[in-house]
Amino acid sequence: MRAVSAHADFPTLHVSNHPAVLHKLALLRDETTEHKKFRELVREISWLVGYEALADARLSPVPVQTPIELTEGARLADRIGLVPILRAGLGMVDAMLELMPTAQVWHLGLFRDERTLRPVEYYNKLPDHSTVDLCLILDPMLATGGSATAAIEVLKEWGATRIKLINLIAAPEGVRAVASAHPDVAIHTAALDRQLNERGYIMPGLGDAGDRQFGTGVG
Repeated sequence: MRAVSAHADFPTLHVSNHPAVLHKLALLRDETTEHKKFRELVREISWLVGYEALADARLSPVPVQTPIELTEGARLADRIGLVPILRAGLGMVDAMLELMPTAQVWHLGLFRDERTLRPVEYYNKLPDHSTVDLCLILDPMLATGGSATAAIEVLKEWGATRIKLINLIAAPEGVRAVASAHPDVAIHTAALDRQLNERGYIMPGLGDAGDRQFGTGVG
């Protein structure tokens, strides 16, 4: 079993089929999973999917003196930028910083208008010019693709040339929208679900990722 597989219908989509990811994903979906455990699972799955997404990160050689002898090692050559989409993407940041402690973190605030299902930008603290080589957009859910597409457009205008999208669950509609608008952006996710419902929620999905992380849902 390969840990990551490209999807036949979406060449830029990479879906993890790692047993640890699938096990944790089932717990994440469960409506009885409490907020604390939900946050832990978001972090754990983000780490695993992020690990897979960084498989092609660039390296540079570095000499390392072991207790026995001098040898050649490697260090990450890419300057990595993490761009969590507020607010749900915040739960994915710590996991990615565990992988890459030197990564820069920049925040984008985008919310989906419930009537139009279109993204509205309300927060942007990117510096004047791009300061990284690879941007990783963090957002648990890729639903309509509106927020992801808008975030990619913002980053490209900023000067980013290499961008990847990291999600926990994606819908075909969202993948199609991102792939159509930005065929150069790879999408890494733990699952590709069936479809969106009339409210724009992923089915079967897991509900609202932000509400389930931060305990703000009704009921």
